[in-house]
Amino acid sequence: MQSLPSSTDILIVGAGPSGLALAAELRRLGAAALLIDRQTEGANTSRAAVVHARTLEVLEPLGATEALLGIGLIVSTFQVRDRDNLLLSVDFADLPTRYPYVLLCPQNKTEAVLLDRLHSLGGDVVRPVDVTTVRQGPLGATVDMTIDGSTRTIETKWLIGCDGMNSIVREQSGIGFAGDAYPQDFVLADVRMDWPLPRDEVDLFLSPDGLMVVAPLPDDRFRVVATVTHAPEHPTTDAIEAILRQRGPSTSSAIRVHDLIWSSRFRVHHRISDMPRKGRVLLCGDAAHVHSPAGGQGMNTGIQDAIALAVPLIEAVRSGDDGGIDAWAKARHAIAEDVVKTTDRITRVGLLRSGPAQAVRNTAFSLLGHIPAATSALARKIAEIDNR
Repeated sequence: MQSLPSSTDILIVGAGPSGLALAAELRRLGAAALLIDRQTEGANTSRAAVVHARTLEVLEPLGATEALLGIGLIVSTFQVRDRDNLLLSVDFADLPTRYPYVLLCPQNKTEAVLLDRLHSLGGDVVRPVDVTTVRQGPLGATVDMTIDGSTRTIETKWLIGCDGMNSIVREQSGIGFAGDAYPQDFVLADVRMDWPLPRDEVDLFLSPDGLMVVAPLPDDRFRVVATVTHAPEHPTTDAIEAILRQRGPSTSSAIRVHDLIWSSRFRVHHRISDMPRKGRVLLCGDAAHVHSPAGGQGMNTGIQDAIALAVPLIEAVRSGDDGGIDAWAKARHAIAEDVVKTTDRITRVGLLRSGPAQAVRNTAFSLLGHIPAATSALARKIAEIDNR
């Protein structure tokens, strides 16, 4: 049976990108946390694929940025298209950062880098552990969990929920999660294919049939994300190729999927917690906010939540001063609100069904693309540089 303590200063539930980043950063700063996860190692799906400039900045002290750059693919441009018609081009080259680009790296590889950094600092993940009950008191929380078929109880001064959209930490703590789901299904696939556009750009296609994003990945792969009315649980090669030909460049005969590495169907929500702090319970990542993948900011915002929390959390543990945690909660909540609202607007505009409305939308994007100040501001927003 795996060993668990009866008490800890910091308990992190969820070893996705946010939980791993927080646990590793705490270790780097000289503090330890107990990190648990309900899944066996390597069971997490690889949905996120974009690492933005601000995330590369905050992961630099941890030593993760150099490792990510060694395995990821650098992309300099984000394009918005209506098939062959280029509506808007966002160039990241002039961003005021050491990382003026987007890094494409599958989530499982990002998690592997963060786990490696945690291991190098003496930390680890205890798994599989299922949290069943959370009871909060004035000085901490009591958490019941099952591990190796047995029930264990841990007392913690601070409980951090990094356990995703369906967070049991958030639900058991009575923190609201307002929002809704988009009616469309989202199809996600990693493929190898013949693709007529350059591999140094990410393309968002606005189509009468819905949104489609095509992003290059390392190892000669592409990530395809598209909205559809109804999708099977695991879309086939033919289904992905049909979407690409229907919504991509008009030279559709040049598009051919050779290898479907994996595919999935999922429903996207736009939700935000009432606040990422309630007493001694804190929320990071998808437990605190979920939104459309437009812009690829979900995992990035969650990692930034976690890194920003490390210092005020250590201060609260060591001195009892939780003022920094209050400031963190307020600042991260404001950022999450902005991300959720922005991605929701982009998604709803992209899903317009009316022909005249689509024409107005495309004209607006085209006009925006001719205003350098506007495209520069959009690059900063996507890269999350202004969240420093």
